[in-house]
Amino acid sequence: MERPKELFSNADLKAMIIPLFFEQLLVMLVGMADTLVVSYAGEAAVSGVSLVNQFNTIFIYLFTALASGGAVVISQYIGKRTFDQAGEASSQLLLFSTVFSAAAAGIVLMGNQWFLGLLFGEVEDSVMEACIVYLKISAYSYPALAVYNAGAAIYRSLGKTNVTMYLSIASNVINVIGNLIGVFVLKAGVAGVAYPSLIARAFSAIAITALCFQRKNPVFYRSKWIFQWNPRLMKQILNIAVPNGVENGIFQLVKVALSSIVALFGTYQIAANGVAQSIWSLAALAGLSMGPVFITVIGQCMGEGNTAAAEHYFKKLSKITLALSSLWNLLVFLLTPLFMKLYLLEPETKELVIWLVLIHNVFNAAAFPFSGALSNGLRAAGDVKFTMYVSIISTIGIRLALSWILGIGLHMGVIGIALAMVCDWVIRAVIFIGRQSSGKWKAFQVI
Repeated sequence: MERPKELFSNADLKAMIIPLFFEQLLVMLVGMADTLVVSYAGEAAVSGVSLVNQFNTIFIYLFTALASGGAVVISQYIGKRTFDQAGEASSQLLLFSTVFSAAAAGIVLMGNQWFLGLLFGEVEDSVMEACIVYLKISAYSYPALAVYNAGAAIYRSLGKTNVTMYLSIASNVINVIGNLIGVFVLKAGVAGVAYPSLIARAFSAIAITALCFQRKNPVFYRSKWIFQWNPRLMKQILNIAVPNGVENGIFQLVKVALSSIVALFGTYQIAANGVAQSIWSLAALAGLSMGPVFITVIGQCMGEGNTAAAEHYFKKLSKITLALSSLWNLLVFLLTPLFMKLYLLEPETKELVIWLVLIHNVFNAAAFPFSGALSNGLRAAGDVKFTMYVSIISTIGIRLALSWILGIGLHMGVIGIALAMVCDWVIRAVIFIGRQSSGKWKAFQVI
């Protein structure tokens, strides 16, 4: 069998992967710095910011799902070399993202106390007050988040991930400096960390939008496309975005349910799980960074109608993801004992953290490249409903149900939760590998 023409050289792939990885790493490290700075604003502030961030994550996932739907459509039009339609799809994505996020912000601003009372009604008055302040300010940043994601979809679809990396660096520097000024200079408490986030997100949105109007790129915004509703293009985007958003929404709800289960296991297990999750986030970066690469590469191959190339890159990107994830997860695990020296924890808690990280990292290296990154390739080909159904059934039927059985029924505690999580990954990995091998994804048509 003749090897398909290389649409993306190794240098092209490297130019996409490295900036995406460092962008994800930077965001995570800055998040840790934010948490550290917020801690100086008092316990009520820390609790309020933490609780509201759980709520905000729902909208962040929705905006990300919408942008991912746009990225698939844009990538396919780029692969087809119909750049005007790619630009029009990008402009429609900006229009819908702006309207949708503004509506979401309006609803949250009008019903902020009701939402917080429903979710966190039992917290102390000082914590609730902090929640209200932080949610009101952060809701104003929803449109900026959505607009940035829409613009980032263009540059990632073009393979120019260094642009979003540099913007992320600038945005996060603004955020950290703003937090330091807000907390230590202005003594503004929760508002002192909320406004810098709003300013940083607004900067990112304005900067990426200005860049997306530049006509030196093959795909760019045009005013006539932004202000003219195109039902056909929006349907193409939403056909990808809605299943992805439903899948992400269910996942977030299950995470909340799992948090409730973990809360039953006692202080030392709760503490170990919390520390382990921060290390898990670091370990997962390699696999998560490869998701947008799959969307861009497979999307362009399918847009060109070159299923042989798509199949070639499915295998090549899976091998790259497996290798990167294995090396990165090994490095993070080897560093875990050093991380433990930074935490004031009991010896049994530290030992439990190391066991949790070991379980996570082994399977994050071996299974997540296929249950996570590879599934983005299937979505890029248009196989979105299959991935949605598998992910929802696996999340509820395996991760949630098995967490209850192992964690509570068999008294395994947080170890049981971790084992349920990796079982979910393994099941999905087997199914998605089978789906990719079957070639059924070749029959879908996005554009």
